Amino acid sequence: MSDTDDYITADLVQDLYLKELKAYKPPPIKGSDADAHVQKFSAPKPPKSPEEGNIASELKAYEDQQVELEGQASNGEAALVEEDWFEEDEEEPAAAAH
Repeated sequence: MSDTDDYITADLVQDLYLKELKAYKPPPIKGSDADAHVQKFSAPKPPKSPEEGNIASELKAYEDQQVELEGQASNGEAALVEEDWFEEDEEEPAAAAH
């Protein structure tokens, strides 16, 4: 085979390829084509609201609680003495000069 035979064959293949490429018509795109690939959106259910009567009774119980203050004894109990764990020890006097 000579160089001209290779050129003719390449030209023939190229011509067939271009002919088929020009003749190709892509299928028309429909709006429903994406339906198979997309999930339908559904809004989540709203959360249930708490019972208003229950909140009112809990608020009333909170308001009726007696305030406890630290360091004060409650009814008839002796006050507990708390130790201070973070006190620093007194430093010993410095020894004689070295």
